[in-house]
Amino acid sequence: MMKKNEPLTGSHPLLPNLDQEIIDEMLLKIGAGSVEELFSDIPSDIRLKRGLRLPEGQSESVVRRDLQSRLASNKTPPNSLCFLGGGVWPHYIPAAVESVVSRQEFYTSYTPYQPEISQGMLQALFEYQSLMCDLLGMEACNSSMYDWASAAGEAARMASKVTGRRRFLLCGDIGPTRLEVIRAYVSPMDLELESLPFDVRSGATDFSALSSRITSDVAGVYVENPNYFGVLEEGLLDLSARLHEKGGLLVVGVDPLSLSIVKPPGKYGADIVVGEGQPLGIPMNYGGPHLGIFAVKDLRLARSMPGRLIGMTSEKDSEQKAFSMVLQTREQHIRREGATSNICTNQSLMAVAASCYLAMLGKTGLRRLGEVIISNSHYAAKRLSRVDGVASPLFKGPFFKEFAVGYEGTRAVSVYRKLASKGVLGGYPIDRGFRLGREAGLFCVTEVHTHADIERLAVALGEAVMR
Repeated sequence: MMKKNEPLTGSHPLLPNLDQEIIDEMLLKIGAGSVEELFSDIPSDIRLKRGLRLPEGQSESVVRRDLQSRLASNKTPPNSLCFLGGGVWPHYIPAAVESVVSRQEFYTSYTPYQPEISQGMLQALFEYQSLMCDLLGMEACNSSMYDWASAAGEAARMASKVTGRRRFLLCGDIGPTRLEVIRAYVSPMDLELESLPFDVRSGATDFSALSSRITSDVAGVYVENPNYFGVLEEGLLDLSARLHEKGGLLVVGVDPLSLSIVKPPGKYGADIVVGEGQPLGIPMNYGGPHLGIFAVKDLRLARSMPGRLIGMTSEKDSEQKAFSMVLQTREQHIRREGATSNICTNQSLMAVAASCYLAMLGKTGLRRLGEVIISNSHYAAKRLSRVDGVASPLFKGPFFKEFAVGYEGTRAVSVYRKLASKGVLGGYPIDRGFRLGREAGLFCVTEVHTHADIERLAVALGEAVMR
């Protein structure tokens, strides 16, 4: 303990481990020569070669004002029109959803290990699972994962484990960031990933190449429907049949709101369904936290599924309902190396938001929402087609919510930046890895956009592509 008026010697009174003598002692104990050595696995070319330039501490009022000034430079909805998609989409969130998830019984709850004091959270998660199974046409859904990308990575790993095979096929029109996460997830397994070509005219997967690709050593095929370009895939029922003949699993990634008007994956033979639950009452949040969807068609697959399953039963001596975790197959602290996944938490609060959102809309409301979204997005694509130097939509296939546009003689990055300078966020540049042969951007139009918003976008786009 410091004595009164004892001078500081370069260390902080509340952070004793900043003292050099203590640092030296800790390094000696662990056998390291320096603190820098602890970060030796980070490539030197991306490491900072100097100390952080941190200013001296300021008063709370000064710091608050500085932060507010910095935050004011961000271009965020609703102050800026947002037509960005690609995995995080602008949607309206009813006030009731925010009210429910703001209740302390939910937002302070972590893991319901003790069911006797966690019945509220357990019931909410059970309702989420039930609603998602109805929406997806599946038999079992876990009580959420991090996001779409991590769920897709887990699905590829699971398909390989269940089938014992080491080849996995990926459609070439999936989200690039999701592709990178899938690669990262399967890299320790020595799982061979192969990409299927897509038709640059329709924007959908070219399934004609599948006949020779689907063999008895293929663990599964991953396809997104709608795909990254918003295009709806066709021929999935035939794909499922051919894949199942060879003993493989069909993994489908979805935007759950598309299922308001599109046949659910369970109806065309999907074995595993993953997706992003962010459209279901969850803010964009600068990219997270969001909600990873993971569901299976066959209950025999449930034990191989990562994450947790919540079940409903009744008390021994009465008919009173009771809820508990019935499967925790991913838990390292229980199964150690036998766990199905190393995921260390779920997104329970986000799952509560999704269940509240779906319960509020109901079947009729969800259908109506889907109709509005597809109407608005098709109206926008048609309006942008009248802009000189723009090909809209770029692909001929049917689409939901998102569509790509092509630019003549203008770089997509330049268009994106010019739109942002006018307070319009849209036209996310499409990665050149897709090899479209031209510059293109991705737009997203949902129920939050009015015809006036779309007109403003069209005018701004016309000025952005003007030579």
